[in-house]
Amino acid sequence: MSTYVVSGIWQHTGWEAIIYIAALTSVSPDLYEAAEIDGAGKFKKIIHIDFPSIVPTAITLLILNAGKVMSIGFEKVFLLQNSMNLVVSEIISTYVYKIGIIGSEFSYSSAIGLFNSIINLILVITINYISKKYKDTSLW
Repeated sequence: MSTYVVSGIWQHTGWEAIIYIAALTSVSPDLYEAAEIDGAGKFKKIIHIDFPSIVPTAITLLILNAGKVMSIGFEKVFLLQNSMNLVVSEIISTYVYKIGIIGSEFSYSSAIGLFNSIINLILVITINYISKKYKDTSLW
């Protein structure tokens, strides 16, 4: 399990960092100059300028990643599975593969996949609603 978590962090850190750096580059330099004139140090600039500037981006990423909570990822889990860890490493994606492709129960595996997609949609709508209610940032 630790291998999966560490590889997931390694896999997604670069992309998320690029998005946050792009959000930080859109902050007006006038804000930093005004904070410097007012005597704010680096830490105060981070707390009062940088964090509020990236909150909409962070909320958007949270909403987009909420749709992937139930879809952990088939390839990495399937490749890390073996007979010793099969009991604890079975996820919905690998179960659907084994039932649908290997077991040829297409209707049952389609129902499981549809259920998974509906749960993901409900999560996205719920988090988007909460975000819009409390922070006025949403996808729609």
